Parts: sequence; C-alpha cells; structure tokens
Amino acid sequence: SSGINAEWPLRPGNLRIIWHSKTLPRINLSVGFNSVINISTRSAESKLRGSTEALYILTRCNNTRFEFIFTNLVPDTPRLFTSVLAVQRAYETTKMYRDLKLRGALIANKTLRLLPLEEVYDKVNGVWNLSSDQGNLGTFYITNVRLVWHAEINETFNVSIPYIQMRAVKIRDSKFGTALVVESLKNAGGYVLGFRIDPVEKLNEVMKEIHSLYRVYSANPVFGVQYQIEERLEPIDQLTIQYEEDDIEITNDNPSSDAFVAYYADNNKGTDSEPVFCEQLGLAIESIKDGFTLESLWEVTGI
Repeated sequence: SSGINAEWPLRPGNLRIIWHSKTLPRINLSVGFNSVINISTRSAESKLRGSTEALYILTRCNNTRFEFIFTNLVPDTPRLFTSVLAVQRAYETTKMYRDLKLRGALIANKTLRLLPLEEVYDKVNGVWNLSSDQGNLGTFYITNVRLVWHAEINETFNVSIPYIQMRAVKIRDSKFGTALVVESLKNAGGYVLGFRIDPVEKLNEVMKEIHSLYRVYSANPVFGVQYQIEERLEPIDQLTIQYEEDDIEITNDNPSSDAFVAYYADNNKGTDSEPVFCEQLGLAIESIKDGFTLESLWEVTGI
C-alpha cells in the first residue's frame, strides 16, 4: 500500500493512472496499465472516512509486487472508480493491436480471427518459417494492423507481429536461401524472424506490400479504440461577440419620478427635516432637496 493518507487527486489516463500531491509535486505515483495484474473495488477502512469503498490496484515491476489502495473522499460518487475499471478493460482488450503474440488463439478453421477495424489485404500461402532447422510451412496474413503467420499442420504454432512493434523488414541471405527478415523492437522481445517465400519475385512483392502498409499504419495507426464525439465545442474566437455601443439617447420623460426616488432612497427618510416658511403656500414645510421645486413635488402626488 502507499501508506499515505491525504486528499490528493487520482487521474486515470488511457495508458496509466497518475496520483500526485497538490502541494508537493515530487510526491507522485504513475502506474502503467501494462504493469497492472488486477484492479478491483471492495470495502476498506479509511482513517479519513471510516468504512468506505476503495480501489485496489495490484501491480508488478521488476519481479516485485505492489498494491495500492485509493479511497474516494466524496461519498456516493462511484464514477471515478468505474472510469478506472472501464479504461483498464479497454487497454486489456486492445493488447493484440500493440503486443507481439506467440502461439496465441489467432486462427480458427484455417482462417484468421480478425480484430475490430482490422482488414486482410493479402493472404500468401507457401511461406516457410525458418525458426527451426527444417523449417515449417505455413501461411501469411497481411492486414492493416499486423503481420500473422501460422503453420499449416499446427494452427497453434503461430506469431502475430503488429506494425507498431516492427523495427525493420528486409531481405537477407540465409542458409535456406533468400529470406524475408522481420525484426521486432527490444521491448517486444527483440525477435528476429525469418520467412522464405518462393519465387524471389513473390518475396519482393510481399516485402513492398508490408512496407507500404507500414507507412499507412504509421500515418494513421489503428489501436482498436472506437469513440464518438457527441458534442463538439466551438472555438472561443467563434463564440466571442464583439461589443458594440448602442447609438441611443436616454431622455427623462417623467422627471417627477426622480423626485420620488430621491426621497425614497434617503437614509434619513424616517425623520423629518428642519421646517422652513414657504411663501407660495404661506405655510411651514420641510426643506426641499437641492435640484427639486415645489411644483415637481406636487407632480409626484398627481395633484
């Protein structure tokens, strides 16, 4: 377990899970899905939340196993954990698009089991695998994702080489004659696989076809993940509306309302002001505010 109790964010990605500190960036954790053995959710005891649902991640790195436990501090919000599980399942189910596979369940009834979005561009019979001294006769399947070979006698003796794991494809002389050599990347095992195709003209055509499909794949790789964008947000420059001032003139058609508002908004409206003598009325009245006349006050009352 991590052994740290803190309210720090957990960020699942398409290749790994990231957990880090908001205040100390050097305290962080990156768990790649390729090193994950198992992910599950079950109840756990947390010092911060007590009994709560927790995410258990069992991993392996350099022959050492690690288990990390994460608890969600926001109650009744299981979406984070379900997102991690869904992304991990998507990663596991698309490994055939990325990983070199030996002796897998690739063939059924002499036919290649196609992956979603995979298309077979060519099928080449009479291809010898030169991994043993006597060689094994089999069939090539050249698709838009990978190169697959299987033996004619034993379908389980096969190999699947995705283009993403190819280091080089070239023609080289061998003790069996001119052969097609496929080298895999070091992280895919660093295999050097030899295949013989007769005649030599057919061998050259196969190599050119593999090179062409490799270039197409490099420009537009297929990883087996299908998605649909439900709503595309418009760019901010298209959503921004330029401010324009209105060419209008504001006039006061009802000046009496200004007098009413001025008196109503007075903080001292609850107390009477000092009385003064009004010659027009011959009476003592409250002093009139500056900017107003006796006539405008009469208009407020509607008299």
